[in-house]
Amino acid sequence: MGTIKLQNIRTFSFHGCLEEEGKIGSDYRIDLEIKTDLRKSSLSDNLKDTVDYVLLNKIVVEEMAIRSKLLEHVANRIIHRIFNEIPSVARILLAVSKLNPPIGGDVEAVTIEMEEYRN
Repeated sequence: MGTIKLQNIRTFSFHGCLEEEGKIGSDYRIDLEIKTDLRKSSLSDNLKDTVDYVLLNKIVVEEMAIRSKLLEHVANRIIHRIFNEIPSVARILLAVSKLNPPIGGDVEAVTIEMEEYRN
């Protein structure tokens, strides 16, 4: 088993329960870690033998562009899409952070983290 990490993916998205959040948007940070077998690609030096992190980034960015009220909802969509499109992924650890959330205080970020294993 091996690990591939995409750290600090940045998007401007429109998630949140408040109506204003759907109109003005916010900055987000996404951290993704996947577990997969890297032995074959470590020997072959061929992209087709590994998980393409360009595809992982594309999935995250596309799903972040679809409005959700809750960060948990968008995270769940990202996780299920990765499992559906990339059969070799065995485990996903995903953190979605809303930067400077509108919660009436000086808070840098609010983060949810989800971990799922392939059934």
